[in-house]
Amino acid sequence: MIKQAVILAGGRGTRLSEETVIRPKPLIEIGGAPILWHIMKIYYAQGVKDFVICLGYKGYLIKEFFANYRLHRSDVSFDFSTGEIHYHTNGAENWRVTLIDTGEDTMTGGRLKRVAPHLGPDPFFMTYGDGVADIDLHQLEAAHHTSKKAATVTAVTPPGRFGALTLDTNNSVRRFQEKPEGDGGLINGGFFILEPSTLSLIKDDQTIWEREPLGQLAAEGKLGAYKHAGFWHPMDTMRDRLYLDDLWNSGRAPWKLWAEAVS
Repeated sequence: MIKQAVILAGGRGTRLSEETVIRPKPLIEIGGAPILWHIMKIYYAQGVKDFVICLGYKGYLIKEFFANYRLHRSDVSFDFSTGEIHYHTNGAENWRVTLIDTGEDTMTGGRLKRVAPHLGPDPFFMTYGDGVADIDLHQLEAAHHTSKKAATVTAVTPPGRFGALTLDTNNSVRRFQEKPEGDGGLINGGFFILEPSTLSLIKDDQTIWEREPLGQLAAEGKLGAYKHAGFWHPMDTMRDRLYLDDLWNSGRAPWKLWAEAVS
């Protein structure tokens, strides 16, 4: 099983400006915990413990979140005479989290390039800090190894945004479907597996991963796709955030692949 995951968490999230004016998009909460936490739990539930997080806009707040994470999830005693902190319980996951400042204005490819020194010689997972799925990472990895491609992208059907009407010739509504799925076209759902060699396709900070590098990989027949037919949803707008929050609070969050709730 691939052991390392890179998460892009440096964007500004302008379509969620109500929230991102005070914190980075990956710290926007779903059910009382940042969406970044949910994404990491998806990986952790399937054996991934080593994370490299690409910081940018307000990245210091993500550093502060992890700096205090164990403290917030544990029972502790403070000995002010010695300055010692004794943890009675440890509610934190067994994670190794590397936080790298990749620049506020760096593009997605540039962020990947900047964290290359912190990656091992083996293939690694990569995804965005704003989308959740009930993806089976073991199946994704099996598809990647079978294809022998340099990179594998998870292909998903986007959720419908609006109700769909079907009209007859007299403009009478024959069928109404609330929030149907997309038109059948597949899109990039994140949750990549990348071979280290793919990073050589990134020129500089201004390289957008989804353009030149992925375009070149596709043109050379080196980009595979894993079709994920299950749940996938981005958090691009306030409507998305409220939808994901409602799913979590109702106990119907499909991406919750682990047992315990947020404490």
